[in-house]
Amino acid sequence: MRGRTVIALALLGFFVVATGVIWRRSLGIAQAKELRELDEQRMALEAQEAALEGAIRDASSRAKLAPIAEQQLGMRIPPESLVIIIPRPDRATPRP
Repeated sequence: MRGRTVIALALLGFFVVATGVIWRRSLGIAQAKELRELDEQRMALEAQEAALEGAIRDASSRAKLAPIAEQQLGMRIPPESLVIIIPRPDRATPRP
């Protein structure tokens, strides 16, 4: 092989390797961008989940449910004289 052929093959090899490196880096940058977008989406969904859980807690609180139960269902909290506490049966004794 002559000197020009060796130099041409070396330049061709360098070009192929440099093209591969550039392609791999651009692929990595694209994947990093996608990961960043997915992370932002996950954080937004977690914030939405926390807000919805708070809304559920507020909507299911006694302060919200008691007036609705009294107005629409005619329910009320009984006075202490009407509360009957029934003891639980002992689990050790079998049922008849």
